Amino acid sequence: MQAIFPTALKIVEDNKLLIDWSDGLKYVYSFGELRDLCPCASCRVKREKQDDRQPATLLSILTAAEARPLRIEGIKPIGNYAYGIAFSDGHNTGIYSLEFLRTLGTRIL
Repeated sequence: MQAIFPTALKIVEDNKLLIDWSDGLKYVYSFGELRDLCPCASCRVKREKQDDRQPATLLSILTAAEARPLRIEGIKPIGNYAYGIAFSDGHNTGIYSLEFLRTLGTRIL
């Protein structure tokens, strides 16, 4: 089986990432989806704790960076298997494998 890999990455509509894949498919990913599903260990633990809790009765306090619209500030390849994504809220530890990225987003063509 031949490896499938991104051939182009592009920011569209100011809040989405478009990836063209080597098999001719295109997927679009909202910045929020990518950030919310960050695969790093601390984000996974945080999501697990949120799933186990009752609904919060207090509002959490946001930092200035968290209050601004979410942006991708940088994307860097990690080997030939993943990308590291830096977000405007300061988070940059997630390693998004190509396999994981193919399970996310919306296919557009």
